[in-house]
Amino acid sequence: MPRAYWSGNVQISLVSFGVNLFVATESKTGISFHQISRRTGERIRHQKVVESAAESKEATVGLENDEIVKGYEYSKGRYVIIEPSELENLRVPTKHVIAVSQFVKKDELRPEYIEKPYYVVPENDLQTEAFAVVRKALLDTGKVAIGKIAFSGREHIMALIPTPGEDGGLMAYTLRYPNELRNQAEYFRDIKQPAIQPDSLQLAETLIERMSQPLDLSKFEDGYEVAVKELVQAKINNQPIPIDEAPKQKPSNVVNLMDALRKSIGSAEKKPVKSAKPAPISAKPAKTEKAAAKPAAKRKSA
Repeated sequence: MPRAYWSGNVQISLVSFGVNLFVATESKTGISFHQISRRTGERIRHQKVVESAAESKEATVGLENDEIVKGYEYSKGRYVIIEPSELENLRVPTKHVIAVSQFVKKDELRPEYIEKPYYVVPENDLQTEAFAVVRKALLDTGKVAIGKIAFSGREHIMALIPTPGEDGGLMAYTLRYPNELRNQAEYFRDIKQPAIQPDSLQLAETLIERMSQPLDLSKFEDGYEVAVKELVQAKINNQPIPIDEAPKQKPSNVVNLMDALRKSIGSAEKKPVKSAKPAPISAKPAKTEKAAAKPAAKRKSA
């Protein structure tokens, strides 16, 4: 098992039990780029230098990590230095405790507030009973525990949600604060509200039903990554660069919605989503056969 990202207690009133949090996500991007000098083809390296040296454009040695500290600019060009030990000793109780303050219904947890998932497991066997009881109670009541936790330089709102099934786990999700979301009214207030025709609505619902199937995200692949890998492999092999030859579709101003819905229903089938899987990039250029051009035979003069 990987190392826990955070360890501490879940505190619910007078009930407390130890848990470990593990980051539930990892980057699976199969391709990454470096910055390269167009002139020399060499990789670009960035150095951390003091501002005065950067402004003078003089060659200087980069600073080591232990030479760099955090600073807060309280007035123009004036900083107060903050040492790492001072941040470690901040008076924040939730550094070591997930302090649960309330429970809510699952449908109250709006998707736009969910930020990042974590796996939650008991810290050791002694914590398993309290962990299991709280998890089962959350399942039976359909509720979500809401509390606060501090890590990564800030205090987060956190939701604890039991995983479905018999795996016995809990999921934790950091949530966004309300002021971190833009006001949706600024984007939706100018949307016109046309009268919805019952026939169009029925066709739309039929289309949704025809295209409905169990969610399986493993069937989806990153098509952009596939295209980038094809581009990279083509350049390694000195082959023609693949380009998007499909004409750009311009939305028509006149749309017969009823006809579009009927045709969509006719072509809709309940079949699994298929997506191209990115092939690994080969560092060796592909071998190409070169046909040697034979010179034309000279005619003998009579």
